[in-house]
Amino acid sequence: MFMIKCRRSSILCAVLMLFLWSATASPSQADTGTLRVVFGKAGLVAAVGSGEGVLTFHGKRYAFIVAGGSVGATLAASTSVLRGTALNLNSPADLAGTYTDIGGAAVAAGVSAVKLRNDKGVVLELRGAKLGVEVSANVALITIATK
Repeated sequence: MFMIKCRRSSILCAVLMLFLWSATASPSQADTGTLRVVFGKAGLVAAVGSGEGVLTFHGKRYAFIVAGGSVGATLAASTSVLRGTALNLNSPADLAGTYTDIGGAAVAAGVSAVKLRNDKGVVLELRGAKLGVEVSANVALITIATK
């Protein structure tokens, strides 16, 4: 009789612990994807650019298009081939949106790096080769849309 009570309380304890653990676990964890983007830019005072890229997320590839513009002191005729990560993704649809610069663009000896964030909290960290000429001190907005 004592063994049955112990077993029953152990099972009850295990079920209770599982319930409490599942209540505290978040239903979905943000994940990371990888990106490859080709972006061309041209302008004087104001610049516009466009390009396309691929997000790899959970082993699948998702194509997207990129469009952007900047206003300020700009002289640009360049193409960038960038690779990096997309942080805080819950699904590929989170990639779409308007991005602003949060890490400052850096260009040194033909290599550029940028850190951008959209309103969903997705952060893009991109780095790669820049071909051409670009000198700027401006405010830029980048929009990504899935194909």
